[in-house]
Amino acid sequence: MAYTTDRFVREVRVTPILITDPPLLNLSGVHQPLTPRTVVEVETEGGHVGLGETYGDTEYLTAIQRVAPRLAGTDVSRPTALRALIDDVLGHDDAAATAADVPASGLRGKRDLAKLKASVFSVFEVAYLDAWGRHLGVPVHALLGGRVRDRVDYSAYLFYKWAGHPGAEPDSWGAALDPQGVVEQARLFVERYGFGSIKLKGGAFEPDQEIAAMHALRAAFPDMPLRLDPNGAWSVETGLRVARELTGVLEYLEDPSAGVDAMSRIHAETHMPLATNMCVTGFDEVPDAFARNAVQVVLSDHHYWGGLRATLDLAALCRTYGVSVSMHSNTHLGISLAAMTHVAAAVPNLEHACDTHRPWQDEDVITRPHTFTGGAVEVSDAPGLGVELDTDALADLHRRWKDSDVRDRDDVAAMRAVNPDWTAPRLPRW
Repeated sequence: MAYTTDRFVREVRVTPILITDPPLLNLSGVHQPLTPRTVVEVETEGGHVGLGETYGDTEYLTAIQRVAPRLAGTDVSRPTALRALIDDVLGHDDAAATAADVPASGLRGKRDLAKLKASVFSVFEVAYLDAWGRHLGVPVHALLGGRVRDRVDYSAYLFYKWAGHPGAEPDSWGAALDPQGVVEQARLFVERYGFGSIKLKGGAFEPDQEIAAMHALRAAFPDMPLRLDPNGAWSVETGLRVARELTGVLEYLEDPSAGVDAMSRIHAETHMPLATNMCVTGFDEVPDAFARNAVQVVLSDHHYWGGLRATLDLAALCRTYGVSVSMHSNTHLGISLAAMTHVAAAVPNLEHACDTHRPWQDEDVITRPHTFTGGAVEVSDAPGLGVELDTDALADLHRRWKDSDVRDRDDVAAMRAVNPDWTAPRLPRW
């Protein structure tokens, strides 16, 4: 093959946006009406544009914007080489390290500079793989070793929620503040999207109420796998009690208590399978957690594990140690769902339906948003990620970002707007 510069980067565009979000309740508070995301476009000399999507909070956006100008002339077929470049830009910056060294509101432990760099690498790796796939005329999953499944199953992701944001009209989902409301929400998810498993975000109410909700879901959906995730809200004693109460009800219990010590004890005493996206969020945290049998399911997330290839590395590590793997989700749009689907299609040992927030979002930045059929997304064989950017939608959502002062997701502040005395709960909450 003749040498060509067509796959070299000509331009990188970074666009911060704000997307609407329903009033979904969690341990920290409630989702804001608007949440930030970042869309990256990597254009090659050959005219191919690769897409990436990630968090839009200030620390991520600032880091991405610092790295982007350094990418001109790099080769999209060599995304791994970006690690050294990102280290060069961010690796010795005290301000970046300080900005990143903040609590993660119970979502995934404590962030640090290494995790920030992993997230920055991830969004560019996805965009490079998309551009490279378009250049070659092959799908991203082919660049990851090939798909082992034609469709990727996703789970209904339920939340306790208000009928609408304060001062706004009720949304189409309605309220879900008790077991009956949770069951009705689940029925909507199953009817609209055909999901075959159900997860409830817990930690918003006292454990007994959430136990009751899971029993109500089991009665309404007797054959469906069920999951509960309180984001580490409970003490070990509460976690033990809930695990025993829900034995035989749950497929797995996700992060009942914070930390490896708590998780290992809860599993040892109850034999309840435990999943995590909090106590194992990086490769350096794997050895201790696996050695102590603290987790039986690791919920991967390419946005912070360091990209799509790192997700495959994690899956191989889990397979080696007999630990199951699935996929975590946060508020996202269609570019992220495409990336999640491609890497999930290439993971041989994907044993549980993946999480996704996608049904909660009414907006998108791709021209043909994904559809869930039987709770699954079909794996695309189109070049790259198989999605096309909706430039008008992107411009509209960027205009919203410019016209707003929302720059970070802050569930505590959103709850404080309703309850001025609200503070982030200290763990354990119960």
